[in-house]
Amino acid sequence: WPRRWARSPPEVRHAMSAQAATPDYAQGAAYVGGQYVPIAEARIPITDWGFLRSDATYDVVTVWDGAFFRLDAHLERFMASCARFRLDPGLPPARIADVLARCVRLSGLRAAYVEMIVTRGQPPWGSRDPRQAVNQFHAFAVPYVWIANEAQRARGLHLAVSSVQRIPSTSVDARAKNYHWNDLTMGLLGALDGGADTVVLSDGAGHVVEGPGFNLFCVNAQGTIVTPAEGVLEGITRRTVIEMAAALGLPLQVRALPAAELRGAREVFLSSSGGGVLPVTRVDGAPVGDGAVGPVTRQLVDTYWAWHRDPRFATPVDYGPDTVSE
Repeated sequence: WPRRWARSPPEVRHAMSAQAATPDYAQGAAYVGGQYVPIAEARIPITDWGFLRSDATYDVVTVWDGAFFRLDAHLERFMASCARFRLDPGLPPARIADVLARCVRLSGLRAAYVEMIVTRGQPPWGSRDPRQAVNQFHAFAVPYVWIANEAQRARGLHLAVSSVQRIPSTSVDARAKNYHWNDLTMGLLGALDGGADTVVLSDGAGHVVEGPGFNLFCVNAQGTIVTPAEGVLEGITRRTVIEMAAALGLPLQVRALPAAELRGAREVFLSSSGGGVLPVTRVDGAPVGDGAVGPVTRQLVDTYWAWHRDPRFATPVDYGPDTVSE
């Protein structure tokens, strides 16, 4: 490129320089250090405790058909997570919403996975006092993320129940979204090695809790939907499923879910912002029910996507002209 530039006439060099200076947001946009940059250029300092110690919190909201889904609920949970971990985003929720919308607008994405993050930052050298760190707010928007591919969504996922125990909430509060994922990662590696698609961890007392990036539901032998009550992130998609069940007149219980009850269920499904309601048709290698995606799961899948068009939950993105100047 430098040789081409040097050999080109002035007007061509000017055009080439302008092209090179134009940020490419096609793969996503990020907000870091108070600046908007293409996602490939987003960086945080290696000395930030968010990197060194997983000392951070975050939340993920999605955009579908050009509108955020349940943005207010995600912002509310994000601020609660910040308070729980004594982190300060430095911006009020309305300003955070503006930053998220601008990341989406710059990228032009109509279906996006949008993350907001606060890291601890770095205290002065030699200090181990987290109160002396200056917290840092970051955000990004990338193309929509599915935690299950199209084939898995059609046939249903194969889920393994891991012997790995989820970090107890007395140590790290599961209700505050966090990056303490080593237990989830170790459980997932074991599940993948055993031929499953994903994994759910236990609480050490024979109950299943949650998996990497999702909440768990089953339709038990009595026809009641059950989802774990303790030791789980109170997911916004989980909340949506609970509300959909009430609207559809489906019986649902929020309580401890024994692994044995899960294995004997008629239907099993997951909930996640990365795909909504996702069917599970095998648990620990055995078919769930008749091994096909069940009617309750299908009804909830259809309702979930229909609710994306409901103005109660949709916040349209303004895709008008924008620049990256502050």
